[in-house]
Amino acid sequence: MSNQAWLERSRAAVWHPCTQMKRHESLPIVPIASAEGVWLTDFDGKRYLDGVSSWWVNLFGHGNPRIKQAIREQLDSLEHVMLAGFTHRPVVELSERLAALSGLGHAFYGSDGASATEIALKMSFHYWKNSGQPQKTRFVSLENSYHGETVGALAVTDVPIFSSTYADLLKPSLRAPSPDARQAAPGETAADVARRAAASLGNLLAKRNHEIAAVIVEPLVQGAAGMAMYDPVYLTELRRLCDQYQVHLIADEIAVGFGRTGSFFACQQAGVAPDFLCLSKGITGGFLPLSCVLTRDDIYQAFYHDDVARGFLHSHSYTGNALACAAALAVLDIFEDENVLEANRILAEDFTRRMQPLRQRPDVRHFRQRGMIWAFDVETSRTDFALAYFSAMLKRGCLLRPIGKTVYFMPPYTLSGEEMQWLVDASLEALDEVQAGEARTGGDATALP
Repeated sequence: MSNQAWLERSRAAVWHPCTQMKRHESLPIVPIASAEGVWLTDFDGKRYLDGVSSWWVNLFGHGNPRIKQAIREQLDSLEHVMLAGFTHRPVVELSERLAALSGLGHAFYGSDGASATEIALKMSFHYWKNSGQPQKTRFVSLENSYHGETVGALAVTDVPIFSSTYADLLKPSLRAPSPDARQAAPGETAADVARRAAASLGNLLAKRNHEIAAVIVEPLVQGAAGMAMYDPVYLTELRRLCDQYQVHLIADEIAVGFGRTGSFFACQQAGVAPDFLCLSKGITGGFLPLSCVLTRDDIYQAFYHDDVARGFLHSHSYTGNALACAAALAVLDIFEDENVLEANRILAEDFTRRMQPLRQRPDVRHFRQRGMIWAFDVETSRTDFALAYFSAMLKRGCLLRPIGKTVYFMPPYTLSGEEMQWLVDASLEALDEVQAGEARTGGDATALP
């Protein structure tokens, strides 16, 4: 069947995520038939370079043979068993290895990033109740933060296009200033911005710590805020403040964990450990849905009791799925065996060098990079920039998905030099095309296409 046939069937049967479906009257859905490495191939044979790792999940290329083999081998023994009252080898081994890597323990599993956020928020809330401080029910999140789109996660998300419609369902969190380095005044460094934001958070905690359960942050990079990057000193100060005021620190490393920022976990660049660590996306290398929350042993012990109601009774049917855990174990094996972090450092230097023509454009602002994430803001009058740029890149065989007027790159770790250059050249051509064109009606600079 052709692209057109699958497009029509999809529009008739599928409600696509993060999408105003009416847009697909003029912007075709791209049906994908297969994928290998960094390339997606449609039913008409056209290839697209996956510059965003299929929503930030694919670490080692599509169809990675080691991960596929691990899933095949697991299929021969156990595909799934309920984790309430049962256990299995992959979930035990994965939990042990994540504990060794993070310094935290007793992994609790879900199926996606928003589920991990919900789990961490509920655990923190319930911990204080079990510990005799039931008044600690509020959460603090950063301006422009994004932590998922279920009801609890939306309450700590500050992206109006996702949250404003559902305001009546939410218990709003308290907001603290973002340490986004783009806010630096003349003469200020990124570290200055981070310290200023931390000082403001400190004032909030000093006044209201008695009612605050936790602060939740995306360490080093706020994704939906337009890849807002900040100095690690903010995390150092945040850890100090949370300790001082007896407030939990929840690190949402759903997007930034597993080497994406240059260290295995982003918090490691600040030398701190959170009280709760949320993981998902890259955990299975993009093969299967899985998320995980790790926490301190003393928090776990607060739930360990004869009273069933004091236990953490949250559950998902596919919690700790054996196939997903096997994929995750293969991901950890690849990190160990192939010196991935060092290879990524070399790759990142090469890609940053190749991006200099983009960085030097007069319409590019705040070019930034952290590990395997690159981003820049575009000065443009086009209100439909995100949609126009997305379309222009698809035409050139590349998948990039701007956030408002921010173009970002988050490719798989297996990108070759030739593929890097393809992506850079296409990005330059697409910028020229979009800047020279006229805006479509109905565009929204804040929305993803």
